[in-house]
Amino acid sequence: MRLNHNVNPSTQIDTERLTLRPYSLADAIQYCEMGLRNRAHLARYEADNPIRHLATVSDAVTLLAAFAESWDAGESYFLGIFLKDTGALIGQVYVGAARPTLPDYTVGYIIDLDHQSKGYVTEAVQRVIHWLFEDLGAHRIHIECDDTNTRSAAVAGRCGFKQEAHLRENKRNPDGTITGTLVFGLLRHD
Repeated sequence: MRLNHNVNPSTQIDTERLTLRPYSLADAIQYCEMGLRNRAHLARYEADNPIRHLATVSDAVTLLAAFAESWDAGESYFLGIFLKDTGALIGQVYVGAARPTLPDYTVGYIIDLDHQSKGYVTEAVQRVIHWLFEDLGAHRIHIECDDTNTRSAAVAGRCGFKQEAHLRENKRNPDGTITGTLVFGLLRHD
């Protein structure tokens, strides 16, 4: 599915404390370090996230190149979350096309363990919401998260999303536990 084809790959989105932008290959070292540092932290809720499977900077270069190709093809957008004052990579926001003809976008996010509970994810997601509605013409945006991921659900709530569904016990986690999925939605007119 194709996203808005007019999105410039040099897009930069600023907030008070953050810069959100597509990755460059120069970010590979920071991206690999973040992946390695957060491997265990992300295991529960992001088991399939490719950042968890990085072993080397070369792996990160390959992954970031794939992100750039996906961006250029209009398939998905991966935005690094960088601190404005230091340039440090602290997280990521993913934007994908759920239903391009509506358009309905899905948003996902991860944050470095050392930067949790500082409001960075909420700040980043609020700005991405504005970008999607105002610049990309979104009609609807949604977020899905594990029903035990209270931090992720709280971000959705702080950003104005309404819980639309609770899919009970619909997935088995790598540790063998079974959990569900919460679905949150936000409409342009909300």
